[in-house]
Amino acid sequence: MILADQWKDYEILDCSDGDKLERWGKYILRRPDPQVIWQDVQKAPEWKKLNAHYHRSQKGGGEWEFFDLPEEWQIRYGSLRFNLKPFSFKHTGLFPEQAANWDWFSELIRARVSRGKPVKVLNLFAYTGGATLSAAAAGASVTHVDASKGMVGWAKENAEASGLSDRPIRWLVDDCQKFVEREIRRGNRYDAIIMDPPSYGRGPKGEIWKIEDMFHPFLKLCVQLLSDDPLFVLLNSYTTGFAPAVLSYLLGIEVQSRFGGSIEASEIGLPVRETGLVLPCGSSGRWTAD
Repeated sequence: MILADQWKDYEILDCSDGDKLERWGKYILRRPDPQVIWQDVQKAPEWKKLNAHYHRSQKGGGEWEFFDLPEEWQIRYGSLRFNLKPFSFKHTGLFPEQAANWDWFSELIRARVSRGKPVKVLNLFAYTGGATLSAAAAGASVTHVDASKGMVGWAKENAEASGLSDRPIRWLVDDCQKFVEREIRRGNRYDAIIMDPPSYGRGPKGEIWKIEDMFHPFLKLCVQLLSDDPLFVLLNSYTTGFAPAVLSYLLGIEVQSRFGGSIEASEIGLPVRETGLVLPCGSSGRWTAD
């Protein structure tokens, strides 16, 4: 398993009864997690010291119960700073398990840049910019694409908070597939591609995305954007049933068959303080040039 274990401002304290107990900076949040199916094993004392609790509804969705949580606060990961706030659908604006991937590709970028070679990164379904900021901080120029204007604005705020506003980052509100198709026609190329597609989503003009139908055709399109000397491709999935082997196979068909290189695919997870276990948080597939 790929483990995100370098956080200082975030940790999973405990897991039980369908929920995970988390520390985000100095605030304690209780949120649902579909992987936590065990019950009646609450050990951490922080279960009784909550700042906010997201309650699931039997009808789907849910709502926050706030005790003592600001509307917005900030945490850091290394030199990066992230603004957080509670979404109506349980999220906070950051997936902390992805820090393991940030560290991985940042090292690759720094190594190539140190040899005097520029690195262009395309970040698709880019959300609030964790991967974008990590790549930019490592020395890459980044194209950040997300269909949500609000998410792109939030990512810009994170870049400013991290002191990266002057880095070469293109911020684009666009449907990812249409953007990739236009980039192919323009002849633009990238040395690395990061994608974290949703299971289901809509573009800014109502375009429908269904991962089981569109992931492979979309990856096939994206590979056309890779430069003659690509550095890496990173695929992430939170979709239930998409095992790491699926991501490995896709990368093998579309990337390794053309460029060689090596593939690593695994579950990605976060350590749990109270039990020493690791909570799985989806899958990642990594292709790297040899």
